[in-house]
Amino acid sequence: MIESYRLQPINFTPDTPKEFVLLSIIAQSFFQPFSLEDNLLVILTALTSGAGVGFNRAMLFLREGERLKATMWLGPRSPEEAQAIWTMLSSPGLGYAEVVEHNRELISRTQEKLKLQLKIFNYNLEDEKSILPALAAQRKEIILVKDAFSEPLLDRRFLDFLQVDSFLCLPLLAHNEIMGEIVVDNAITRAPISLKDIELASLCALLAGNYIYTTNLYKKVVEMEKMAALGEMAAFISHQLRNPIVAIGGFTQQLLTNPCNPERCHRNLGIIQEEIKHLEAIIYQLSHFLKIKIKELIPIEIGPILKKILERPDIKNKSEGKTISLRIMDNPPPILCDPVYFEEAIVNLLDNALDVTPAGGRVYVRAYSIRKNWLMILIKDSGPGLDDKAKEKLFSPFYTTKENGIGLGLLFVKRVMEMCSGKIEVQSKPGHGTIFKLYFKIPERRGI
Repeated sequence: MIESYRLQPINFTPDTPKEFVLLSIIAQSFFQPFSLEDNLLVILTALTSGAGVGFNRAMLFLREGERLKATMWLGPRSPEEAQAIWTMLSSPGLGYAEVVEHNRELISRTQEKLKLQLKIFNYNLEDEKSILPALAAQRKEIILVKDAFSEPLLDRRFLDFLQVDSFLCLPLLAHNEIMGEIVVDNAITRAPISLKDIELASLCALLAGNYIYTTNLYKKVVEMEKMAALGEMAAFISHQLRNPIVAIGGFTQQLLTNPCNPERCHRNLGIIQEEIKHLEAIIYQLSHFLKIKIKELIPIEIGPILKKILERPDIKNKSEGKTISLRIMDNPPPILCDPVYFEEAIVNLLDNALDVTPAGGRVYVRAYSIRKNWLMILIKDSGPGLDDKAKEKLFSPFYTTKENGIGLGLLFVKRVMEMCSGKIEVQSKPGHGTIFKLYFKIPERRGI
């Protein structure tokens, strides 16, 4: 006997332990492609959800340079607003997604009104005489404030804004660096902040700090990758363009400075013309690659397109002395893609396969469905195959094994597959040829 359960519960009962609710709410962020702002909203939701830690309100500060700036506020501004929100959030059947969406809408509705008020809460973390709430971030420790109206280390403007006698300051740390701070209170219920509340809230603060740190780290990595790609592209373009330009310049100089007979002049002009065509081909391939954009995925029939590809003059010329074996399943289902880019991707792979297949060799093209939602197109050559090192570089920009290639063909195919919500796999061993497998989604069949 087996029993099945949902990965995440839909609702929580009043008896559900807060620790479990908190973990479940935060875990939701791993199921969604959330932005940093959304992930921080998840944390604020966990802190202020009645089923979660249960604070009434939360205020988020983020670090910018050496300053701590208020950036987000979540919670009601009055008991009446709180009652309306809690009534809505306790509705039967309301799940986590609805709570977060409600909070997102609440923030967007109130943020404009609060923007000017939040703007004044901007603290210098380098100030030796730091005051609350920034003091918690500066000291890197949780601070529970009681009897706030008689606390000398408190910013009076901040107290006027909160209008509460007790609140909790949670510094957001990662690798012992300050990322920001969250301030929570129970302004509506006036419930005391317990040690258990502080312990649960500290877990939220730890996660929030790491969300910010990893997001900043990811941005730096992306920026470094962009710069590396730009450097690689600049070096590649310089290398590709240099030889044609030098040749054009040299033969043009000969024509200008040395008299030559018609035959020599004609030869020089022919070389110049060929080098210009080479430059045009490089520029076309680069611009064509950068313009890849599929606006809409539509169902396309693969049979006619694959048969048409084999009749193309360029494929026929290249396949002379070789055999292309095409086999398509009976009545293949349509796939989701763009017909133009689909054809270009297949031509690219077939062109590569024919390049490496020796005279008398065979290239195999197969198409059949696997499971009910996917169709696979397989292209196999009879070439020398690839070692592990070559396979790793196969989809890197400007990597090519062709004498006149520029190394964008396979990257083009990969981008097309990604835009068609598909995937590409490579299988190869030295001496055993190479197999490319393209997986395309099959659109759902709707009943009439």
